Amino acid sequence: MTADVLWTLDEMAKAMGARREGALPASVSGLSIDTRTLKQGEAFFAITGEHRDGHEFVEEAFVRGAALAVVAEDKRAAFSSDARLLVVPDVLDALRSLARAARARSNAKIVGVTGSVGKTGTKEMLRLVLSKFGETHASTASFNNHWGVPLSLARMPASARFGVFEIGMNHAGEITPLTRLVRPHVAIITAVEAVHLEFFGSVEGIADAKAEIFLGLEPGGTAVINRDNPHYERLRMRAKEAGVERIVSFGENGEADTRLIDVSLRPDGSAVSASILGADVTYKIGAPGRHLVLNSLAVLTAASLLDADLAVAALALAAVKPASGRGEQHVLHAPGGTVLLIDESYNANPASMRAALALLGQASIEKGGRRIAVLGDMLELGPMGPKLHRDLLDEIFANAIDLVFAAGPLMRSLWDALPAERRGGYAENSAALEPEVLTAVRAGDAVMVKGSLGSRMGPIVLALRTRAPQDARSRAAARG
Repeated sequence: MTADVLWTLDEMAKAMGARREGALPASVSGLSIDTRTLKQGEAFFAITGEHRDGHEFVEEAFVRGAALAVVAEDKRAAFSSDARLLVVPDVLDALRSLARAARARSNAKIVGVTGSVGKTGTKEMLRLVLSKFGETHASTASFNNHWGVPLSLARMPASARFGVFEIGMNHAGEITPLTRLVRPHVAIITAVEAVHLEFFGSVEGIADAKAEIFLGLEPGGTAVINRDNPHYERLRMRAKEAGVERIVSFGENGEADTRLIDVSLRPDGSAVSASILGADVTYKIGAPGRHLVLNSLAVLTAASLLDADLAVAALALAAVKPASGRGEQHVLHAPGGTVLLIDESYNANPASMRAALALLGQASIEKGGRRIAVLGDMLELGPMGPKLHRDLLDEIFANAIDLVFAAGPLMRSLWDALPAERRGGYAENSAALEPEVLTAVRAGDAVMVKGSLGSRMGPIVLALRTRAPQDARSRAAARG
């Protein structure tokens, strides 16, 4: 199979039990469910989502160069008789079947990652590290749900030596079918925190849902669990109940199998000393944040379990960069100097909010500058929402945050608790808050923007970035 062939037509049709129609190609180079990112030669899967039906975009997919489309039997009549189609009873079920076929044909060592926070960053560090030892396939962006995991798995080339898959959930029972699809050799739980409480009765319920990842572990596989998390013992017991024979832990706890020995946190990264399953190693991480340091322990543990050279793996972490919306930093022009903008706008929950505020606390500010937090509501927290927002007050003080701008009815709880000298501005939504932030920011400041996706904090980041061009340092960093 050549490098530009992901699936032959025969393999696809057989795996999905599909009927062939039209002048189909012999193979496809990739898989897509989104015409906006579809590349020529890929197969387009017309998945029906919550808001749109992918069958509405089949014709556009062909215009953009799709090799073929996978469509549902009951939608077949909507397309011309000569359309290049693979027809199946249900498109998402067909994608899952193709994912199972991808896993069955693969000899790759597989890592599955879940947790309330840190999934994507850990997945990206694993991608970076394992790529040093062979072809590594990993989930795109945060493709970690009921369609994202099968799509990511079905995209894994047969030639891959390693596979890394992020597995998420916001309801109990969602991880089980996904981990049984992925069948990891190593399963990591980064942390269990008060996230999606709206759908769970307790944080213990969240721990049980995260522990479902162990149900898919391959025989002889290893569970990797955060020893510092208060739910460690519960997770360990769930792993044992799932039949996992090897359980290892990571963290600062003196009893952890992989243990942080020392760390120097800097605005541009961290220097770390750790014992990885008994082997001492010193390394640098190219992006700032204690949360990245702790998750790097899980990454190096997984690499060691997969027989990777620990020294080479640790050296690779110097190239870590924050993902878009997850701590990405921009240096902006302002009259009389520059502003450091920390983009944490991708999503938010209490744990990631604490980590982001700590990151802002580490940021260097110029003379006369201030540390400014621009915060939007953290969603899906249920009745605990107001208290969890108000509790951020301690983090504001602990990290020497000078001003807080808050948006949303839940953030009102934090705003009301703030002393007057730390109040920057409040609005019911991010759009109303944006002009206040733009007016307040000045040279020397460090500004961090964060909130749940539904809080729409991203536009504030965009407004700050487009109000003034990035300076030479930021452009150089972007070129990498």
